[in-house]
Amino acid sequence: MDIKEFLELSEGKWFSQRTIHNLSSGELQAGKSNLTIDLLPENEPTVVQLCEHYQVNPSEAWKGLKFSWEGTVDSDSKKQIGSTIVLPLIDDNSPQAGQFLQTRPGSDQSPLKTSKGRYLLGEDEVLVLTTETDTFSVEERLWYLMPNLRLRTSVVKQNNGLTQASFCSEIRMGVK
Repeated sequence: MDIKEFLELSEGKWFSQRTIHNLSSGELQAGKSNLTIDLLPENEPTVVQLCEHYQVNPSEAWKGLKFSWEGTVDSDSKKQIGSTIVLPLIDDNSPQAGQFLQTRPGSDQSPLKTSKGRYLLGEDEVLVLTTETDTFSVEERLWYLMPNLRLRTSVVKQNNGLTQASFCSEIRMGVK
């Protein structure tokens, strides 16, 4: 599977269950959410805005992916609702590794909050996303057990010493 096939397989509606472990305090949380992933054309206004922010020609972008979620965490009755746009910059000469641009959750207001990261799709078909900013770093791994079931792990390290690890299982709602 190449990176484009991997990302195209992500499109759709997913039910996600996750466990979050705060490695600093030992606290465990469980959560669940509905996740929708839409593929966006390179001329989509938010994709163009993200490209302009990083001075990237939109024609260099493959497609954008819009992630929208609505969910809950056991310790908080308030719904968590958000979205982010991820824009892979795929080099056809080396498509399995490259960069991506991302709007950060909660960046619907101006100025646009963004981050830039790297992706690597290994021979084992595990996609690794790495993001580093001045306040945090994230390493996320995603893989498919089958087309309608994928797993995801992440480790988030904040500069204040807080580290969280999470594990998610995601089941497609409706067969693709």
